[in-house]
Amino acid sequence: MEIYETEEERLAAAKRWWTENGQSTITGVVIGIALILGWNFWQNYKQDQALQASVQYESLLVAIKEEKTESAEKIAQLIRDQFKGTPYATFSGLTLAKIKVEQGQLDEAKSVLQSVVSSADDENLAHVARLNLVRVMLAKGENEPGLQVIADVTAKSMGSFSGSYDELKGDLYVALDRLDEARAAYQSALRSGHKSPLLGFKLDDLTEAAIVPSQP
Repeated sequence: MEIYETEEERLAAAKRWWTENGQSTITGVVIGIALILGWNFWQNYKQDQALQASVQYESLLVAIKEEKTESAEKIAQLIRDQFKGTPYATFSGLTLAKIKVEQGQLDEAKSVLQSVVSSADDENLAHVARLNLVRVMLAKGENEPGLQVIADVTAKSMGSFSGSYDELKGDLYVALDRLDEARAAYQSALRSGHKSPLLGFKLDDLTEAAIVPSQP
């Protein structure tokens, strides 16, 4: 640590320091302020986006309640287009897919759900969308591709959804007349603690099918 005997020495040292470091100090301060302002702007922007999206989503729910299907579709698509960074975009995609299924437009529902799966930030919502996607594929008779969609999900990432995946896998195997594999999938769902009102009936049906003798 330097020791200065006179005020003039301290002043001269200060001038030297400012000459050597003043520019970088100013630059650092400016960058720091810019980062703070930018972060605050981004946070405010995200809050504003979320608020606007929530208002639009409320309008979507009202349109559905009032059975204004065309308006509901338009609002859902608007949310998906304009508020992609919010959970409401995912909710709206799931809602839009449900509308398409109810209208019998399975190709459109499949396309929407594929988009939701690929864009959802929340892993749980991605699982919900993927399960619905496979159900649509089952309804379309795309059984082998549906099994592949499930196979692409790691067991670790399934978490609490593993039972739902196993039950759906069993449904796909039944559609393919691969009953032993279907039974194994249903039993796996049961062992995982999966609660489904139909799972027991599905297993019972397979058991009955196995013991009923084939007709000559």
